[in-house]
Amino acid sequence: MTPQFRPRFPWWGGDLQTLRNRLAHRQSPLPGEAETFQVKTPDNDILTGTLHRPDTPKAQPFIYLLHGLTGDENSVYMQEATRHHLAQGRSVLRMNLRGAGSSELLCKSTYTAASWPDILTTVDALEPSLTKDGIFLIGFSMGGNMLINALPHIRHDSGCLGAATVSAPIDPVSASRRLMCRRNHIYQKALLDEMKETYLTRPEGGDPVWRPIIENVDSVWAFDDQITAPRNGYSGAKEYYERTAGIKQLEAINLPLLMIHAKNDPWIPVAPYLTLPPSSHITVEITRSGGHVGFHGKDPQPWHDLRISDFIAELI
Repeated sequence: MTPQFRPRFPWWGGDLQTLRNRLAHRQSPLPGEAETFQVKTPDNDILTGTLHRPDTPKAQPFIYLLHGLTGDENSVYMQEATRHHLAQGRSVLRMNLRGAGSSELLCKSTYTAASWPDILTTVDALEPSLTKDGIFLIGFSMGGNMLINALPHIRHDSGCLGAATVSAPIDPVSASRRLMCRRNHIYQKALLDEMKETYLTRPEGGDPVWRPIIENVDSVWAFDDQITAPRNGYSGAKEYYERTAGIKQLEAINLPLLMIHAKNDPWIPVAPYLTLPPSSHITVEITRSGGHVGFHGKDPQPWHDLRISDFIAELI
């Protein structure tokens, strides 16, 4: 059993835990064999990812990884999780959300928190040879919230054994408000700049109506209120957040789910996790430290990867 998380020097506190991947990560090749993965959506967009097979395969579940806001399959936490699960003999899919990473030029639209049906499309497209020992789904940050929304709709014969989320914003309203706090000004500006760039480099970025709106929004809430919501059929940010809140779907989940979150996550409040009622299907693990998708402890591998492996072992 993996011990409770303890941060390691010099990554003390939520901010340094959160920033460690940007400050100290060293790129290195992933082991095993890799190939491009593509699947067509019902509306004819193309979702992409990278499928990895381990050097020494074992009878282990297939791992499906989903990134967070402004991320893609090459985000550090996605690569490190892939490295860990390959070492356990598991095949891994690093999946891009709609319009992210290598799917950017193959999609008419970009992902939102409501894009969870794309998860179902991907799971249904997996070859039986990959999933013969089951599937385990892992979502990081916003990808975790999307995964929670998808889980009640996973087919019973899909082979899904369970799922895990790391630092998921299960209550998007409170998460957006936290980002707008003065202490998070730098975080919000970085996220907002990346969100703007995503839109401005797409065809809609040249639209004379949308371009000035995109350029002038000054908060994540305003971006979702003036751009994401109206472009996707919502009256505004509040409705968009409330209708995509994973916390409202938890009671409908009947698969084993591990939810990992840190009290000192600077982006996502812990309060919604503390109000969750007991569930026979859901395990909630709240650590004192860890930041946002950080969890850099004594082991070189992020603690959340180790804990998820333990959870998988319990299931099989």
